[in-house]
Amino acid sequence: MKALRFHKKGDLRLDDVPIPKCGPQEVRLKVAYCGICGTDIHEYLDGPILLPGHGQANKFTGADLPLIMGHEMSGTVTEIGEYVKGLTIGQRVCVNPATGCEHQGLPNCELCVAGRRNVCTRSAFYGLQCAAGGFSDQICVNAIAVVPLPSNVSLKLGALAEPLAVAAHMVRISGISRGQNALVLGAGPIGCALILMLKEVGAGYILVSEVTKSRSAQAGACGADEVVNPLDSSSTVLDATMKLMAPGADVAFDACGIQSTLDQAFECTKPGGTVFNVAIHEKPLQLDLNRLTLSEKRLLAGNAYTAEDFSNVVRLLEREGSRLESFITAVVPLEDAVKGGFEELLHNKAHHSKILIEVNATTS
Repeated sequence: MKALRFHKKGDLRLDDVPIPKCGPQEVRLKVAYCGICGTDIHEYLDGPILLPGHGQANKFTGADLPLIMGHEMSGTVTEIGEYVKGLTIGQRVCVNPATGCEHQGLPNCELCVAGRRNVCTRSAFYGLQCAAGGFSDQICVNAIAVVPLPSNVSLKLGALAEPLAVAAHMVRISGISRGQNALVLGAGPIGCALILMLKEVGAGYILVSEVTKSRSAQAGACGADEVVNPLDSSSTVLDATMKLMAPGADVAFDACGIQSTLDQAFECTKPGGTVFNVAIHEKPLQLDLNRLTLSEKRLLAGNAYTAEDFSNVVRLLEREGSRLESFITAVVPLEDAVKGGFEELLHNKAHHSKILIEVNATTS
């Protein structure tokens, strides 16, 4: 079968690889669509980062390079392992790619029992630390990773479940309450998903900081009450925050992960408020802890998602899927994934929210 594999930094290849066997606890999926994540772009540019190192197989899954990438996937069930219950051939599904103890045939640890596989010490993700990934004709995954899609949710929309689940998780664990105000720094795919999920939980005023016109427009379409450009002046974001939600935001979400946005998040959060880091950082940032201590602000962060977040997102897709289709800005065949997908995002990032790789053509 065909699969897009990471060989080394800047080297993604569409390879012929053996068709995987479906284990007794697994299901085989015919992959329909798989989104390109910012994490995938970072790996392409500077990897391996989260991927296994060269000659250093993942100690929990045994996966090594070259490795099939892709973790934002949807597809159709084509084979069911003998011990799997509750799924049917032909069923349309998406995949929660976070694996923990049970996926690896071990007793669940305390974190997995609590439903927090995303921070299990044995955690590994399909498309990053597992041999199986979504940029392939077929994938075999543990049945507990499969999330059925409602009949009115297309496989294209199903591929949005994973990035939306990231935002759902961040908003949920931030502790923001109905009517409280939020600042979102960065309106890329995750930033816009944050806006959607903040609207979903009934946030009060949502202010967004974004430098590009196209992403600013997308932020507005997702429900932002106001979008400002931080390049207009050094105080633009702070001035807007104090005008609209003095004495500051209840929660500021940093979806950029650079020093300037971290500083703005602290500057624009009210005393006793929360600075929430969503981003993965390319390098360490500086932090003055007095900014926390003297105003009793909280610094929180989140990683990925849980099964609860996927369930919440699938219900959202069922209710408002048509409104979310604008998130998909391009669909590219697997054969053109590198040039039409990865390279396109590198050179024209501002014009895209989400590029999907179409692995198997489908009308669903």
